[in-house]
Amino acid sequence: MFPLNNGNLKIAVQKKGRLTEKSVELLNLCGLGIDNYTDRLYISASNFPADILFLRDDDIPEYVQDGVADLGIVGENVIIEKPVMIDLKEKLGFGKCKIMIAYPDSLEINNIQSLAGKKIATTYPSILGRFLSENGIEARIIEISGSVEIAPALGIADVICDIVSTGNTLKLNKLKRGFTVFESEAALIASPALKDNSFKEQLVTDLLKRIRSVITARKSKYLMMNVPKASLEEVIRMIPASKSPTILPLFDESTVAVHAVVSSGYIWEVLDPLKKAGATGILVLPIENMIP
Repeated sequence: MFPLNNGNLKIAVQKKGRLTEKSVELLNLCGLGIDNYTDRLYISASNFPADILFLRDDDIPEYVQDGVADLGIVGENVIIEKPVMIDLKEKLGFGKCKIMIAYPDSLEINNIQSLAGKKIATTYPSILGRFLSENGIEARIIEISGSVEIAPALGIADVICDIVSTGNTLKLNKLKRGFTVFESEAALIASPALKDNSFKEQLVTDLLKRIRSVITARKSKYLMMNVPKASLEEVIRMIPASKSPTILPLFDESTVAVHAVVSSGYIWEVLDPLKKAGATGILVLPIENMIP
């Protein structure tokens, strides 16, 4: 089935679902080289000693716990719902979603206490049970394996507890968003068995450095512009760079080129002030990797 004994690092990712594309994209940005993976059970990276295993997301934590996979990329909701013995190495910043209470338009749910005595359909009974317990609410949990959103219409439950991303599915089923039960994102998990394999431990350390460089880069942009020397100090005050910005001379001696790494969220706030200060030829570029 899988090439278990070739010494490569085994990394499990979701076979098909909302995390698949982003997981493979992350590994490619880390330099692993993964192509033509569709409909494959596993594929070997082209320039890193790793094999990528494509599994059902619900199965990934157990495969990692049992050492069949050394690492796994899976949603935190899956980890929490089915507790296993794994090490959470890194939150990855994608696949963000919320597990929320949702209820029909016809039902009056004003606060969390309104859930008392209600029947709640969910595929996350453990997460929901913990939420209800923490809030001192007694309700009946009805575990459903899929299509949770139709449970109220079928009379199976009063409200539901399910993953919400865009909310379009709720609208189609005439359901309103209620309360957030759990916030989740993709995470990298590791097998406890790695501690017995120094070669693979070193590979994981290397891979984590690459992953963290990609995550850092996604939060930043590379800013380039031409600035009149007379406005240079004013412009520098506007761009809180990771370090001091780079200043380069130009043929026009009254102007310099300014290069800086800035926060992705901040860049749009400062563009107009930069223009007013005389900055021209402003370029905002993505950063693929950023090594601390």
